[in-house]
Amino acid sequence: MKNKVYIIGHRNPDTDSVVAATAYAKLKQLMGKSEYIAARAGKLAPQTEYIFKRFKVEPPQYIPDLLPKTEYYMNDQFVAVDEHVSLWKAVDKMVSTNASVLPVVDKDGKYLSLLNYNAFALNTFKILNPKREDIVMASVSLIEKTLNATPLVTFDADSYFKCAIMIGDDDIESFRKLLDERHSENIVVITGDREDIQRLCIEKQVRALIITKDYILKKELHELAKKNHVSVLSSHDSTATTAMLIEYSSPVSAMADKKIQPVRAEDTVQKIRPLLTQSPSRCLPVVDNNNKVIGIISESDLLHEANIQVIMVDHNEPQQAVEGIEHYVIQEIIDHHRVSTFSTKTPITFINKPVGSTATIIANLYRENRVSIPKDMASLLLCGILSDTLILQSGTTTDYDVTTAEYLSSITELDIQELGNDIIRSGSHIGGRTTDEVIHQDMKDYTEGKHKFTVSQIEVDSTSEVLSRKTEFLSELENLRKANGNLFNALLVTDITKLSSIMFVAGEQKFESLMNFPKRDEHIYYLKDVVSRKKQLIPLLSELIAGVE
Repeated sequence: MKNKVYIIGHRNPDTDSVVAATAYAKLKQLMGKSEYIAARAGKLAPQTEYIFKRFKVEPPQYIPDLLPKTEYYMNDQFVAVDEHVSLWKAVDKMVSTNASVLPVVDKDGKYLSLLNYNAFALNTFKILNPKREDIVMASVSLIEKTLNATPLVTFDADSYFKCAIMIGDDDIESFRKLLDERHSENIVVITGDREDIQRLCIEKQVRALIITKDYILKKELHELAKKNHVSVLSSHDSTATTAMLIEYSSPVSAMADKKIQPVRAEDTVQKIRPLLTQSPSRCLPVVDNNNKVIGIISESDLLHEANIQVIMVDHNEPQQAVEGIEHYVIQEIIDHHRVSTFSTKTPITFINKPVGSTATIIANLYRENRVSIPKDMASLLLCGILSDTLILQSGTTTDYDVTTAEYLSSITELDIQELGNDIIRSGSHIGGRTTDEVIHQDMKDYTEGKHKFTVSQIEVDSTSEVLSRKTEFLSELENLRKANGNLFNALLVTDITKLSSIMFVAGEQKFESLMNFPKRDEHIYYLKDVVSRKKQLIPLLSELIAGVE
């Protein structure tokens, strides 16, 4: 498979995360690196959805997890064979392409069975078994192609039949007796320049007559064959060679292993491992949703690196990353949050700046690489900065954010304040949305020592709507806390008109007893001038957690 590099933000992505992934992937593509793909690990928040619709940009590809899947390891450079090809031609294709298996497909490329050396060996044993009955599933057309024979007379050449193979080298009376003991309509006779045998076979109306070593069929017999509907082929080889080859003129579909079931590209490696072990060739065909073969997966493929790598944006903590990321090479991390204890397999590019938005960093990477920012990307990046800095009013805002926003504003001709108001309003209403949706819209997981907790954040233009549903929100937070065994789960509700917040907390008593913020209501606290989760709130919470026994 072609290598891919997913540029992806954290779980439950906010606007800055999705915008950063989109714009950075575009930068890579403009630099001639088409393998870079923007991705997101969660549903778009209403604000983010509004921004992408407003500027007519396709949102990043949704990837719910990066658990190892078949498509990340399979080989798409495979050879398949049509079901009507002869076994001889199929095996020749296997040898010439050095393929360990050969998917057998119908005319539409849909999977039917798998030819492997195990199946081939079993069928060869049957062919070579002297006790077998000389019955081979074939057609005149396949016999012709297998032998590279010259058709002299043919009838119903593509129809399959179970043929009995006979060698015409006895004296004529002995051969007549043998012929009379069989059903002539299924007999294929191989003979040389025996005119008497040739005539008898045509008179008895055998299914096909094969004349070896390019011996000539007399005109009289040629006409008789036409009259009696007997197919006649001229083989270039000797009788012995012709007899051996004809045994392999069965259609490959009759010889391949029909018990081998395909797997799908989206199947996890964990699911297909036992199936690979059970496969005689330790290989399996991979099909799409229409059952068309798209690749081959083998046990040895799983020993190689996956065909995907990852760039993390707007986060660097493992617990915030998309599930399964630890299985892949991380190329880069671009972030503006605190640095967590994070290890990688190889040296990487790590860009971490104390700015208000990852979009600020991405915008300046365009400038550093001397790549013009497309207007739609500049619009998205400006939205990312304004969203993450609350229109440049958050305590995390730096001069670097301000000058970058002004630069993007000049490119897009968008008014900073007007655009900021639009995007903040687009995500500030929770009417019609469930508590679960609101809490997960921008929820981040944290670990401090042995304690785990989450902090969600939403921006509103009034806290009254959230407070009217306080029982619902506290109940949902508590359910989530218990389900994950967290010390506490919190929801920070930031009032963008007052640049302050209230916080809903569902936590263990030993933690809540340490809370020293002004209480607005039971389990609800007022945080004056606090608007930034990462710069203002998390440090405060970390201090409180340190006091938990």
